[in-house]
Amino acid sequence: MAGTGQKKRLALDTNLLLDPSRGHDFAHDFRAVFQSAGYALLTGPTVFRELAFAALYGQEPERSLARTAVERAAAWHILPFNLTLLDQSIADRFAEKLLETRLLPWSERNDALILAETSLAAIPLLVTSDQNLLHVDEDPLLLAFNEADLPPVRVAHPIGLLKAIK
Repeated sequence: MAGTGQKKRLALDTNLLLDPSRGHDFAHDFRAVFQSAGYALLTGPTVFRELAFAALYGQEPERSLARTAVERAAAWHILPFNLTLLDQSIADRFAEKLLETRLLPWSERNDALILAETSLAAIPLLVTSDQNLLHVDEDPLLLAFNEADLPPVRVAHPIGLLKAIK
């Protein structure tokens, strides 16, 4: 797993990789501040699958934004983390549970997978600008992680984290 030797790790959602290309300066500021503070910025398999799909099949301007995000991820030192086949199976089951309990809408299956993958990588914080993820009720989400015997993941907006670190 990328970044395993580094204790300070944050997972990034797809939207946070797209935000700089959308002109959202907070995404650049977040990346610069947290990397200079020694944090590894990581993404799971679903994030790169979403970006690849959008880069190949998305409508403009989403296609261009996704291509730019993929190209810049390496330059920005945003590293992928990998999961075993067993972990991927567990992530699928947990994501289905989140959708069945309506913690996330059915249309947000990838968001549920990203939460599950982040947990399986033992990264405690998922950073995103995605309103669906930011508005997940924390108590039922914590309970879902506990019932699945998975490490909990909190969801945070980069602006809030920037305020907290300064």
